[in-house]
Amino acid sequence: MASREDKQLDTDKRYLRMARIWAENSYCKRRQVGALIVKNQMIISDGYNGTPSGFENVCEDENNVTKPYVLHAEANAITKVAASFNSSNGATIYITSSPCIECAKLIIQAGIVRVVYSEKYHTEEGCRLLLRAGILVDFIDITR
Repeated sequence: MASREDKQLDTDKRYLRMARIWAENSYCKRRQVGALIVKNQMIISDGYNGTPSGFENVCEDENNVTKPYVLHAEANAITKVAASFNSSNGATIYITSSPCIECAKLIIQAGIVRVVYSEKYHTEEGCRLLLRAGILVDFIDITR
């Protein structure tokens, strides 16, 4: 019989795979990132990196540099849940990439208590800030 930890790991991997599929909605060429906010075993919000509503779906400039107004997947998911009747307080966010420091601040303010990610970002400062705030942070490699 599978332990509770094994079941949780299987669930975490499933949500991370779903976030990876959701990232495919992004029009960004350099990097596609997806995020799911889960509370009480229900997906209450989702997001992927891209331009704000009403902007053309072009994330990079002619030099392949990400435009400064592109929203990260976490920011999209958090603002989407904020505009709904749901609350992210006590939720888990599943992200295909570890959060940057700006998204980490949003995660803290949104009341999210756990972050699960499957790829490491070029810096770990976002994860360090989350840990400092008492948020559980788990890296799970889903490529194996």
